[in-house]
Amino acid sequence: MFSETVQNFRQDLSAFAPYPAISDRTAWNSLPEDWKAETIRLGEQYLGWPYPALNATEFMDFVKTGCRTRYEDKLFAKRHALNALVLAECTENKGRFLDDIINGIFSVCEESAWQLPAHNSYLRDTPQLPLPDATAPILDLFACETGAVLGTVYYLMRDVLDAVSPFITKRIRHELEHRILTPYLRKHFWWMGNGKEPMNNWTIWCTQNVLLSLFLTGLGDKRQRTEILRKSCQSTDYFLAEYGDDGCCDEGAQYYRHAGLCLFQVTEILNEITDGCFSSLYENNKIRNIASYIWNVHIDGKYYANFADCSPVAGRAGTREFLFARRTENENMMRFAAQDFHAGGLDSLLLPTENNLYYRLQNAFTVSRIQEYRLAHPEAAKHPDIFYPSVGLFLARDASLTLAAKAGDNADSHNHNDTGSFTVYKQGQPLLIDVGVESYTKKTFSPQRYEIWTMQSAYHNLPTVNGLMQQDGENYCAAEVSCHMSDTLCELTMDISGAYPKEAGLSRYLRRAALLKNKEIMIHDRFAFAAAKAGESGSPSVILSLMTYEKPVPQPSGNGIGFQIGTLGTVTAEYAELTEIQEIPVTDPRLQTAWKHNLYRILLRLTGTETILHIH
Repeated sequence: MFSETVQNFRQDLSAFAPYPAISDRTAWNSLPEDWKAETIRLGEQYLGWPYPALNATEFMDFVKTGCRTRYEDKLFAKRHALNALVLAECTENKGRFLDDIINGIFSVCEESAWQLPAHNSYLRDTPQLPLPDATAPILDLFACETGAVLGTVYYLMRDVLDAVSPFITKRIRHELEHRILTPYLRKHFWWMGNGKEPMNNWTIWCTQNVLLSLFLTGLGDKRQRTEILRKSCQSTDYFLAEYGDDGCCDEGAQYYRHAGLCLFQVTEILNEITDGCFSSLYENNKIRNIASYIWNVHIDGKYYANFADCSPVAGRAGTREFLFARRTENENMMRFAAQDFHAGGLDSLLLPTENNLYYRLQNAFTVSRIQEYRLAHPEAAKHPDIFYPSVGLFLARDASLTLAAKAGDNADSHNHNDTGSFTVYKQGQPLLIDVGVESYTKKTFSPQRYEIWTMQSAYHNLPTVNGLMQQDGENYCAAEVSCHMSDTLCELTMDISGAYPKEAGLSRYLRRAALLKNKEIMIHDRFAFAAAKAGESGSPSVILSLMTYEKPVPQPSGNGIGFQIGTLGTVTAEYAELTEIQEIPVTDPRLQTAWKHNLYRILLRLTGTETILHIH
């Protein structure tokens, strides 16, 4: 798609000048007063800030202990500081922040490596090296993003920095040439794609930041810039090949921000440097569907339908979602992005923990447009019911309840063994949940990944059969998947027996997840075994796990057992008996961003060959 489009381009590339530099005082002075005041206030917090050294032993933490945070926290803090100081100086333009900006530039340039220790390898899925080779830079997500940060600093402040000393911008250009331009053109990193290996968000995220690094600074001669253009188009096509025509992101809502939204930025950059050559791609159905994914999987407020490594709290929508929606003419998504931006308060206004300075610059010059649009369109946007066949993701809603379910397989990017799992929200609040993932460690992306409890099917709303959980891999999948949607009934049916190993003995496990609109959600499971399998009682054993955020209180109920889930709603299970309710402490920092107190796991023994859950 992109490579084909660029073949028609025969002109010289234009300069990339997307937003005003510091010298354009009319543009910077016209920014919203609240944005300017808060931006200066945030910059003032970093006056005299001591940029921490990133030492070798901290880099080696990952290989030695699996810990990522000691090194990464310092690395990201440095970029947050530099970003805040640059925007404050561009706003105020008095030189007050200049010394700290220069210190930040040199501190980043003096780092031995820009890649994270967890990404310090030259070949995909090979062990990380304990220390970086400064003579052979690695292009990972954050090396590329650091390049984009320095490229944006250069673009915004080149004249001001040159007035202090031309060696500042000379140093930036040198580092970008050595660490970004040269390896990008001379080396092949897996995320660039070769048409054979599967790609993920790395492909488009890295490509976006390489383009920002190089085109904001004007690095490279005419031949090199043309090669960058064509190479980036090829990588973008490899990225798009991973998506079905429905545009579903199998990595989830959090990763959409590094996938779909980076696709938008790549398209914008390529479009500008080619005088609109790529503008027609916004009319492509796949790209339109990729754009709208984040809106379609939004539940309410801060919550999203989540599977795999994605958190249910995937971050507020804002500038990039708004601009992507505008490009693809999606009015519902524009309203959603504008309203969610407003709900985010100062965090949306300033993006204080955003590593990418370009995003923050883009935010500055879009704030007014978003605010004006929100005031002109106060009506609430209506979410659609939707089914994404490429991933098996299903969402259905009524005035009170939202049901999300996943068919598909256990080979998604950032996969959990969650084929057939479902989540339920009531009045926009979590009733039956997908936990998400803990903080990343060395184990997270290793052969021991599925030893981690959050990855296992037993900690999703799924059965454990004869003591066996689901397994990972493309062959462990749902079959006989069908979806029906109407104004009164939305349902997804599937056979998930194939997601379990043969030793489980299942011949079928049929799950029907249905929203009977304005009545109830019903989950109907029916199963059978190919041969008798001995459980503890001498007969086959099926234990159904249900994960909740609020505390479940058992209640007697006819043919089974019922639960009051906090004060939010009820779940009744027919042909089931309670085995145990476990309280799961939430101690991991990443989980604590979504869950503010402990979680609960209900274990039900199914007493027959079926069970029906009624959820109100």
